[in-house]
Amino acid sequence: MRAAVQAELPIFKGERLTSLPDDLFIPPNALELFLEDFSGPMDVLLYLIKKKDINILELDVSEITEQYISYIELMDSLKIELASDYLVMAATLAHIKSRMMLPTPSEEEEEIDPRSELIKRLQEYQRYKTVSEDLANLPRIERDFFATMAGLPSFKQHQEPFTFSAQELQQAFIEANARPKYKNEHRIEFEELSTQERIALILEILSKRNIVQFFKVLKKSEGRQGVAVSLLASLELAKDGRVEIIQNEESNHMYLKTIREAVV
Repeated sequence: MRAAVQAELPIFKGERLTSLPDDLFIPPNALELFLEDFSGPMDVLLYLIKKKDINILELDVSEITEQYISYIELMDSLKIELASDYLVMAATLAHIKSRMMLPTPSEEEEEIDPRSELIKRLQEYQRYKTVSEDLANLPRIERDFFATMAGLPSFKQHQEPFTFSAQELQQAFIEANARPKYKNEHRIEFEELSTQERIALILEILSKRNIVQFFKVLKKSEGRQGVAVSLLASLELAKDGRVEIIQNEESNHMYLKTIREAVV
């Protein structure tokens, strides 16, 4: 342990010290800590505003200017190289402060607030900074978690070859050929109904009366097929403007009515 301490002792005038002197004096400026880290002058202004809990819209330029100048002087005393942006902001704050100190003109026109441009820039910078901090806090691959790929093991499927002899194939063919033959057939015959014939029938019925109930043009022997053909014929006549389809809301019955002008 002592050897480790001796190895950390400094060298004074070319000789390594074996022990620390009793009258060792450390100057007060030998160690200085500068904890704040800012990305630019706008970041410094936001820090000062939040530190004093000031509303951006009610910005006190005089107080902020003094604090900003103090920060610039501190950086200069610590031999920290200042970017030109910091000096430009200092000049801008001084200019706004001088304009705020001037007396207000007595003219009726309202003078533009010299702080408005700076406040607008601060609000916009604050929005972008908040969004960037939210994005930085999102989980990030290769930083908060790592993607892995686990491949599935490959399985070899064992397929046994088919081993059939010529005699077995011949026997299977004979058995298949000897199976009973089913020759019975079931034929479905459709009774064809013509839509054009049903249109002619409907027009013939309407030529004798002005209106007729829909079921009057049906034939019971035709069944559902007759209903479908009659409905298609009625819709075709309604599309051509030759009949009018009317439905009674109370009885839910459908009627076909002649349009006189269209009947030939």
